[in-house]
Amino acid sequence: MTTDQAGYGVLTDESFERSRQRIGIPMRINPAHITEVTPDATRHFAYGYGDDNPLYCDPEYGKNTRWGGLVAPPNFTYCMGENAAPPLTPAQKELLKGDPFAGLGSYQAAMEFEYYRPLTAGDRCQVIRAQVGVADKPSRFGGRTAHVTHDFLYANGHGQIVTVQRGTWINAERHTSRERSAGAGGAGDKQPVTFDAYTDEQMAEIDAAYDAETRRGPRTRYFEDVEIGEEIQTRVKGPLVVTDLVVWHLGWGMQLTPPGAFGIARKIRRKAPGLYPPNARNIPDTVQRLHWDPSRAQELGIPMSYDYGAMRETWLTHALTDWAGDDGWLARLRCQHRKFNYIGDTTWVRGKVVDKVQVDGRNEVHLEVACWNQRGEQTTPGSAVVLLPTRDSAVELPAPPASSLDELLASEIARHA
Repeated sequence: MTTDQAGYGVLTDESFERSRQRIGIPMRINPAHITEVTPDATRHFAYGYGDDNPLYCDPEYGKNTRWGGLVAPPNFTYCMGENAAPPLTPAQKELLKGDPFAGLGSYQAAMEFEYYRPLTAGDRCQVIRAQVGVADKPSRFGGRTAHVTHDFLYANGHGQIVTVQRGTWINAERHTSRERSAGAGGAGDKQPVTFDAYTDEQMAEIDAAYDAETRRGPRTRYFEDVEIGEEIQTRVKGPLVVTDLVVWHLGWGMQLTPPGAFGIARKIRRKAPGLYPPNARNIPDTVQRLHWDPSRAQELGIPMSYDYGAMRETWLTHALTDWAGDDGWLARLRCQHRKFNYIGDTTWVRGKVVDKVQVDGRNEVHLEVACWNQRGEQTTPGSAVVLLPTRDSAVELPAPPASSLDELLASEIARHA
């Protein structure tokens, strides 16, 4: 990366080449928030996104389902994963030093999940995280952007593949990043964002939506009964408050910042002071505080603190798993985060069936899903595939594309190449 005459960061061919050299090299994994699936852990995680499904929270309930016991929510891998990669060679460590795109704006653009089997009570989880691709693409505002894809590959304690998670981040040249945030609303926003108070009528509408929520649960939803065009029940999430983020972190962990407070945080800060920029009173605090500290968000050109993309991913999952019922299986979910979801915003999760097909003995229902805010803006569009049983046969879980994490990583690199 070099600097142009205006002083903004510019991507170079060398930046992309450095990034390509990292493909396939396992990256450092922070200690897992949860090392073993337990009823307490899954309940805290599910409660963190507003889901009290007894399939995830009550081990006695699970005994009477097809799973035979408690299972973890699909997104539970977010807080699990012990490093399964071999030690890095000196050459690999050298390639991972520094960030080829340091100084540029970085935005989570898309997240994709493929689920092959559930994590069950007592399971441990292994993970390999690695960059699997990088693409050089023009920006809508001019200049270049680097689309970097990272894979998170999960297996249970028996080595069986559980989940493939693919995340793509856009690294934008700094003048592009400035134009992205000039509208004060995030990717694609051009109009200023207003934060009006809710009326009593609006709050009553939100509460009524909460009160009307139902769960399919043990009432099997059969493939034969699903009709193209039918809508899933709308889910509401919000208005988002800082307390929601606190409860979310109780189940999810801290993730980006290594966990720990006071003296533990000081040890981390000695090694990586950039993770703790000082606040207005010159007190070092986590970079993640922009999610709950509006002054930090405003320092970065964002008008208000906002949620995590992973929260919206769990909200989409919540709506889909409630619709599918205990006997269904969420096989794939893909979504794009296009706008910020600010503190105070209300998200409405909606979806509808767009197709149903039978493939290799699987009964697939294809859905379009999305998150919408109270301003009528679509913040996170997505798509999903749910497997449903027929009256003649139960759901058959999909077979993963590889039998080990190492083989899976190789197939993912080939896929992106």
